[in-house]
Amino acid sequence: MDDIDRAILRELQADGRIPYADLGPKVGLSPSAARQRLQRLIDTKVVQVVGVTDPMAMGGQAMALLAITVDGDPRAVADELSRRDEVIYAVLTAGTFDLFAEVVCQHPPDLLDFINDVVRPAEGVVRVESFPYFGIHTHRFLWDVG
Repeated sequence: MDDIDRAILRELQADGRIPYADLGPKVGLSPSAARQRLQRLIDTKVVQVVGVTDPMAMGGQAMALLAITVDGDPRAVADELSRRDEVIYAVLTAGTFDLFAEVVCQHPPDLLDFINDVVRPAEGVVRVESFPYFGIHTHRFLWDVG
C-alpha cells in the first residue's frame, strides 16, 4: 500500500459511498484511476466493502464491551455467546482477559439481565467485567491507515 491507497481508505472511512468522480480528485487521481486502485485493493483482499449497522439506531439503548475470564477453553464460551442475538461480536484475546464480547440490549436493565442470566452462568466463565456505554454516537469505526 502506498500513500494514495491510504488516502483512498481515509476517504472511504469518511464516506463509504463517495462517487469515484469525487474520490479521484480528493486523492490526486482521475475517477477511473481511483476506481482501478480501489478495485485492486478489493481484489487483493486489503479492503472489504461491507455495510455496518448502528445498533443504537436500530433500537438498542444499552451497549457494553464485556471482558470475560474463562477457566478452560475460551473458544467454547465465545461460540456460545456468538449464538445470542445480543452479541455483536466475540473476540479471543491473548491479554488479561480471555475474550471480549460486545453486546447491545434494548434497555439498560436488559443489559444487566444478560450479564447475570446468560454470561456469568455460562460454563467456564469465572469473571465478567463490563464497560457499558449508553446513548447515541458511541461508535467510531475508524482505523488509522497511515
